[in-house]
Amino acid sequence: MEHGSGGRATGELIREIFESQFNSDVLSEMEDAAVIPGEATIAMTTDSFVVTPLEFPGGDIGRLCICGTVNDLCMRGAIPKYITCGFILEEGAEVETLRRIVKSMAETANEAGVKIVAGDTKVIEGNGGIYINTAGVGFVPKGVDIKAKNAAPDDVIIVSGNVGDHHATILSQRMGIKNTIQSDNAPLQEMVGKLVASHIPVHVLRDVTRGGLATVLKELALSSSLRFDIHSDKLPIDLQVKSFCKLLGLDPLYMGNEGKLVAILPKQYADDALAIIKSCNYGANACIIGSVNQPTDEIETGALIMHTEIGGKRFLDILQGEGLPRIC
Repeated sequence: MEHGSGGRATGELIREIFESQFNSDVLSEMEDAAVIPGEATIAMTTDSFVVTPLEFPGGDIGRLCICGTVNDLCMRGAIPKYITCGFILEEGAEVETLRRIVKSMAETANEAGVKIVAGDTKVIEGNGGIYINTAGVGFVPKGVDIKAKNAAPDDVIIVSGNVGDHHATILSQRMGIKNTIQSDNAPLQEMVGKLVASHIPVHVLRDVTRGGLATVLKELALSSSLRFDIHSDKLPIDLQVKSFCKLLGLDPLYMGNEGKLVAILPKQYADDALAIIKSCNYGANACIIGSVNQPTDEIETGALIMHTEIGGKRFLDILQGEGLPRIC
């Protein structure tokens, strides 16, 4: 508890764990607020991370919090620049665990091209838990306007890779199921940056996190008042994740990711956009999974329909109830 007192122990924790890894000239000023260069149009986001376990195959809460914050900014076409982080440490948290997490944060921030410029630490009673809250700021290039309502008829729907990996990883760890599935947590700034720089008129970007792909697409269909059609045989799902889902009776369409996005854009740009995504880190398994269409008299506005391999239609809705708590 002394580490949360604001005294010598707090100062040592900040200098030895956080400042030594984040290596930010702005943060090292140790002022009450960071003063940073800005532009006219900014994007801002905030998020909290409570994942269990703290460390898992393919990542940890440190990498996860940077990826989640960066990706939220990217989904508006912004160039992520600055992040703040607040740590809630329960009494008994292992210093070496914290050190690994902070090192992972620093490495991921460097990969994503962002600076951690401010932070806070509190220590509370508990059993060794670690929780992180972040805020992120990015700059939106002139002329970029990416949002859910922009989806239009004849757009294509692209997903940037395999779905369900993060969810399957976390659940495997909690249940003690041995496999080689790894979390997909990854920063997507390269992918989004190249799409924006190509001047392809991307209408919508959305990262696929809690609730899974089906929830994301249903929300977008409702926001745009259109009909979304996807095809089951086009969905990219890792074979191990498929087997894992069959074993436990799970639906990969409702399993979360932390390094995948959905891009919706005009059909005539589909091949170019797909090639750009595939050329980027974390986009090798990208594919076109469906299209955006006008509603019909038979099918209501905001419908999400999956066309099955045997010619059937499955109407998908937003996830009902709790999927998997403390996944991010």
